Amino acid sequence: MLKPPPAILSLSEVASHPAFAPAAGEYLALHKPLDDKGRYLHFDDLRHRWPANLVPILCWSMVKSARISAQVPVMPLDQPARWSSWYSTPIIQSAVTLVDRQASAAALEYMTSNLGEKEHFRYLLNDLIEDEAISSSQLEGAATTTLVAKDLLKRQRVPRTPDERMILGNYRMMRFAWEQRHVPLSVGLIEQMHEVGVSGIDDDKYAPGHLRNHDQVVVQDGDGNVVHTPPPAQGLEQRLQRLADWVNAGPADLEAPDYLHPLIRAIALHFAVGFEHPFRDGNGRVARALFYWFMFKNDYSAFRYIAISVLLKNAPVKYGRSYLCTETDDLDLTYFIDYQCAVIKRAVSGFAEVYARSLADAQSFEQWLKGSEVFRHLSEHQRAILQVARVGKGSEFTAVTVKENLGCSYNTASAALNGLVDLDLFIKTKRGREWIFTMAEQMDIRQNWGSAL
Repeated sequence: MLKPPPAILSLSEVASHPAFAPAAGEYLALHKPLDDKGRYLHFDDLRHRWPANLVPILCWSMVKSARISAQVPVMPLDQPARWSSWYSTPIIQSAVTLVDRQASAAALEYMTSNLGEKEHFRYLLNDLIEDEAISSSQLEGAATTTLVAKDLLKRQRVPRTPDERMILGNYRMMRFAWEQRHVPLSVGLIEQMHEVGVSGIDDDKYAPGHLRNHDQVVVQDGDGNVVHTPPPAQGLEQRLQRLADWVNAGPADLEAPDYLHPLIRAIALHFAVGFEHPFRDGNGRVARALFYWFMFKNDYSAFRYIAISVLLKNAPVKYGRSYLCTETDDLDLTYFIDYQCAVIKRAVSGFAEVYARSLADAQSFEQWLKGSEVFRHLSEHQRAILQVARVGKGSEFTAVTVKENLGCSYNTASAALNGLVDLDLFIKTKRGREWIFTMAEQMDIRQNWGSAL
């Protein structure tokens, strides 16, 4: 369990404490928001790192005093209202820079413009859209494997289990977030997002689209310990409206005294919804979807293909702990923002690596194609499918998945795949009522075309 920080002493009380004078230099060295490694650590972590000869309450008072003087207010939370605050750490600053460089609509357009053949990159991007829906559901306990979940979404089959219904609901919710990106935030939009995401899973459990009307909702850790009791149901709608007003009133003017970068506002929105826990269940999914909605709204369209929950799923304890650090330390949002920014940096970097590999593969593939006899036989769609298959991003193809990923008609997708079979580049097999297409063995292709892929 996380040990909450003690109440701090004023600097005058610290200076008059009997233990201060003998080690004044050591105490004064602690008067800064970050530790010597540039980390913004919670009291529970810092108390194990201070020298044994120092008094913990004096150490914490020095650290906390420095933080308070450097923090900026964010938004009111809780009932009665308390102001949350944050401090810009090196991790946060670097995440903001990376997001601006790699995740904006302009950056995404630049990426695609560098590719001579854009269709295969679009195919890869559309494949990435599914990752957030799947991993966010798995983070909430869905037991379906990623492979099965991909099959569910690509083939658009009817979900067979509650876990599959959860994944399909998350997928719909992410699409809803994109479609509603130009709409102002409101209590109604939050309710709609929940309804889209959880309807048909277990309606009695979730009460889709309805705010909780009792106070029996708590957040527990893996051992069943209550780690968060949300604010009361009474006044919930008013607090959500207060949150919506804060989101909608956010200044776009970079010179405004209360300007916050969209990434910071999106993370704060994520935290606020999780903190309020407005629904019986599904709150985490809605909070993460609203993060994406806000990033979409502010023209960071590359986030359609950047799955934050993939990384959160790998360390759910750290994710939950970042909530607790903020809640136990006077709603200091820095812990949560800092952790989210560390995750976002890895996710955005991963997306950029996909692009870099795709660009290199596209250039290599295009060079081979133009020097081979097969080039003049392939349509643009067929080149995209062959490229995706060649780099191992798609082992099986159907007319439905190609239609969805390339944005073409079913007949065009089917003709492209069957054309690849006619060219001895793909083989097809029947699975139930559906034809499954896979790339032929490269040895067979070389024999047929006399070149190496």
